[in-house]
Amino acid sequence: MKKYIWKKVLTGILTIVLSFCFTFFLIRCAPGNPIKVLAGTDNPNPELIEHLTTKYGLDKPISVQFINYLKNVLKGDFGYSYISNESVTKLIKERMFPTILLTLTSSILSLVLGTFFGVYAARKVGTGIDKFMCGLSYIIDATPGFWLGMILILIFASTFKILPTSGMYDIREDYQGIYKALDVIKHMILPCITLCIIQIPLYFRMARSSVLQIMSEDFILTLRATGMKENRIFNKYILRNAIIPTITMFSLSLAFTISGVALIEIVFAWPGMGRLIMDAIKNRDYPLLTGIYLMISISICIVMIITDIVYALMDPRIRYE
Repeated sequence: MKKYIWKKVLTGILTIVLSFCFTFFLIRCAPGNPIKVLAGTDNPNPELIEHLTTKYGLDKPISVQFINYLKNVLKGDFGYSYISNESVTKLIKERMFPTILLTLTSSILSLVLGTFFGVYAARKVGTGIDKFMCGLSYIIDATPGFWLGMILILIFASTFKILPTSGMYDIREDYQGIYKALDVIKHMILPCITLCIIQIPLYFRMARSSVLQIMSEDFILTLRATGMKENRIFNKYILRNAIIPTITMFSLSLAFTISGVALIEIVFAWPGMGRLIMDAIKNRDYPLLTGIYLMISISICIVMIITDIVYALMDPRIRYE
């Protein structure tokens, strides 16, 4: 098992290094110039442009920029944002927790609910309930997340006025302790529901197809032929084997939501990584973008390593191979 874990850790480190190198050059090769954003689009001063270009080292070859940046990263220095002139590490720290809180909560709820409905539909395969749930999952899957979020705001915030429209806290109140936590939970409800609804169909279809596939295996037919109770066969053999693909889907979905929740955060004005990423892209803020993508790469690799370990614990054949 130790050899298996070390192999996954080394693979994750290699992935992070390759991702870091690729994103560094890709960002700087993309159209756009951060210096023009800083200098202004209306009658920019050539001398100011030249001064800023030299100040941020953008006048040097890209290979030299990469080496200098790599040296700083190895020292723990991710640089400063071109736009806000604040530390990249500080900006990411301020935004990372709200995003992780929102995405982790919604992903876990989606996993539980989607798997439950998928297993239930598989046990009712061919019935009206199964057909209804399958059809509903395709409809939800085709629904844009940002549109769904605005509809929920219109219904629960604007019409019934029972939930806040945006933000993470009530800026008019100075809650502390448990009241502050309850205020955060209240603000999380709508964005969390939005993310849950758009993710549940993934787990539903995966769980349903996995259960149906395992139920058709020869060893399940053999167990039934021996007279074993159906509930025991399902709980001990079918469900345990069918749940493994949903774990993989959970890790992929969690990795996606950490980096792909931008539109939902913008709709609900959630102070997470989404808005930070969009602003950094718009302003061509190279240090901030590179730091964000590096953090995303690290978080994705950590999630994938943990998933592989859990996967191996549930199915010993994987680590033995």
